[in-house]
Amino acid sequence: MILSAQTDMEVVGEAGDGAEALRLLRSVAADVVVMDIRMPIMDGVAATAEIAARDGGPRVLVLTTFDTDEDAFAALRAGASGFLLKNAPPGELLAAIRVVAAGEAVVAPRVTRRLLDRFADRFVLPDPAAAPSRRPGAGGAAGLELLTDREHQVLLAVAEGLSNAEIGERLGVAEATVKTHVGRILTKLGLRDRVQLVVLAYESGLVRPER
Repeated sequence: MILSAQTDMEVVGEAGDGAEALRLLRSVAADVVVMDIRMPIMDGVAATAEIAARDGGPRVLVLTTFDTDEDAFAALRAGASGFLLKNAPPGELLAAIRVVAAGEAVVAPRVTRRLLDRFADRFVLPDPAAAPSRRPGAGGAAGLELLTDREHQVLLAVAEGLSNAEIGERLGVAEATVKTHVGRILTKLGLRDRVQLVVLAYESGLVRPER
């Protein structure tokens, strides 16, 4: 009802599980799929992976009750362009759909921080003092050694779930400058969007929440 009430949105189909969604997408054109995680027959992670593998297919926005859905991170690895909690306000959901439809990515800051808390034991920020000649993560995930110190700072801030404006405020630079840095980081690392930057930061061990 919320989506259908928007002048710039049209609900072209609804599905009860991932398999049904894939079948439906063969006959209807969609820009964005709003995907649940826990579903019968085929879950949202598997469905997201198949959608993301299709050339020119729709982008996926995951809605999850993250407190019980530990598969949200797997959905991002599978190719989702973002995720929100199901209790997100309607305006936040609508904004996220528009951002994803425009080719950008959505990483809700509070959800990102929950991910950090959940995976704290797996993701450790290396001690710069232990290797003063190398930036944290250099030589880890492919391409991280190509980043400048500033780009590395921006990457860590993105991993925290900060927006470009918040990163600019933290680093004392213009929001447009941050956007340029993010674009260069994506190019150097061969990544699609800032969601994949978050995944990379987790998997390469760059981030850990303060305790």
